[in-house]
Amino acid sequence: MTATQTKRTTIGFVGLGHMGGNMAARLLAAGYPVSGEAVSRDRAEHLLEKGLRWRDTPRELAEAVEIVFTSIPNDDTLHDVASGPDGILAGLEAGKTWVDVSTVSPRASRQVAERVRATGAVMLDAPVSGSVPQVQSGTLTIMVGGDESAYERVEPVLRELGTPTHVGENGQGLTLKLAINISLAVQMLALSEGLLMAERDGIDPELALEVMTESPIGSPMLKARAPLVLDLPEDAWFDLGLLHKDIRLALETAGELDVPLPSARAADEVLSRASELGYDNRDIAALFEVLVNVDGAPTGGR
Repeated sequence: MTATQTKRTTIGFVGLGHMGGNMAARLLAAGYPVSGEAVSRDRAEHLLEKGLRWRDTPRELAEAVEIVFTSIPNDDTLHDVASGPDGILAGLEAGKTWVDVSTVSPRASRQVAERVRATGAVMLDAPVSGSVPQVQSGTLTIMVGGDESAYERVEPVLRELGTPTHVGENGQGLTLKLAINISLAVQMLALSEGLLMAERDGIDPELALEVMTESPIGSPMLKARAPLVLDLPEDAWFDLGLLHKDIRLALETAGELDVPLPSARAADEVLSRASELGYDNRDIAALFEVLVNVDGAPTGGR
């Protein structure tokens, strides 16, 4: 496929939130014709100004484009946007490809992929690792499960968003994404535990955070999140509610595969407490603040 042909590929997004909206914006900037559909058109105004074409239903969007992207929060929403007279399935036909970049259960994704096959179209699960800054810079890590020839057709589009890798059959991209998010949760929790211990012993928390993230434990994810830990933003890159959902999916998937996940279970306990304290919509960097509030003892500046 030549660059000119690639640019003429029509793309649609169902779900225009933090991730889907920024992906749509990046593909618009790259010259692709992009359509969009979401719960609220008001939230898409900035994209409409950049050339996004609004579609009223998932079916209308699927009928209008060659590649349908979905960026949605959970299994139930995946089934909802797929089904019914206005769902994606009703608008698919042979030659179209549905690329789901959501993090849902491998089981639910495989169920929907089977329904997609009945239309003559193909579905790929293509969950991403990274947050809004990585979408905007085109540096996402993308794990793709499904038909390899379909992957080769959409790979040029995915490369506008980051580095895609075809990892296997339907659902296997999601299994690998859940494996990554176990580490995401555990790393953030471990950093928060260590930082709180250092602060309670009288070490300046900003100094402690700098030394910790510059040490061998300083992964790119922790370094990116470090500025948020002690100055928590209102707007989350990736919120604790979604991380908790992913950890629950990982535990569910691991149970089906008879794999023990002791560190994920520990993270699940803290994330459950975070939810009880009202932190679901805060960035995962809020785990430090959650530990402070769970402990209940005063800490410097908070």
